Amino acid sequence: MEMAMRTSHSAGTAPGAAKWARFPHRTAAYDYSGSKLERQWARLHGGDCEPFPDTERVARLDKRARSVAQCIDAEGGPDAFSQGLQKAWRAFHAGDFGTAVELGSALGPLGAAAANKAAGVYATYLESSASRATAILEAAMRRGEDAVKALPDEPNAHYMLAFVMGRYSQRISIVQALAAGIAGRVRTHLERTLKLEPRHAECHVAFGLYHAEIVAKLGALAARLTYGVSENAAVEHFEKALELAPEAAIARVEYASALLLIDERAQRDRARKLFKAAALLKPADAMERLDVERAKRGLG
Repeated sequence: MEMAMRTSHSAGTAPGAAKWARFPHRTAAYDYSGSKLERQWARLHGGDCEPFPDTERVARLDKRARSVAQCIDAEGGPDAFSQGLQKAWRAFHAGDFGTAVELGSALGPLGAAAANKAAGVYATYLESSASRATAILEAAMRRGEDAVKALPDEPNAHYMLAFVMGRYSQRISIVQALAAGIAGRVRTHLERTLKLEPRHAECHVAFGLYHAEIVAKLGALAARLTYGVSENAAVEHFEKALELAPEAAIARVEYASALLLIDERAQRDRARKLFKAAALLKPADAMERLDVERAKRGLG
């Protein structure tokens, strides 16, 4: 039986941020308390390849940067820090995105992945105020920049920054993002992500959408000559994402959306098949539930 999630609060998440919209589909299935989180981690993070944040991983990262070490020390050492980071991810998976942003932000560069993934999903699906969604994404970009500086060899430092930059670009319009140079920065961090982790399915999804959105805005010829993007490259990235993460609804949803952007009339049937396949998947957490619900709307 589904229950409405409590409203969470976060100070400093974004200018003027106070209340967070409720995640409307909470179920016991998205509760990963205790050892359940580690047992299901591979399923939950097959798309982003985020390593499980246990004590050993935190201890290895402790020496990467002074800012990281200071955050770990402030939490009482690697064991306490890892517990705090797991708590942030539990909040994310349960749909308590505001709490995930708050907890992840408090943990510095190592918490930025959880905070920024939560911020990006929340701003995309649940925030009704355009100005507040933009502010949340701007705060996420600042966190992402700090994470990349502290952890330049961590794939998800780059990916989560590219992810929130991409969502921000959609908010301000792709044309504005191109003019401001944001799109180029997105590409840089996506390329770095795949160099560090070629199996990163969500990065392939984002890269596919990157190609598709520019082609849709500029046309195939101008997009290829000016930015080196193409419809074929978009399809290749989406197909790779499906190969790497066959259970990921987001790969099919964004693939369908990209096809419709490029040529709605010609790709309507293909897109519908992708939406239908995504709508039939069983979501493992709140983000996937929102992706599945979006797929159902695409069939409407």
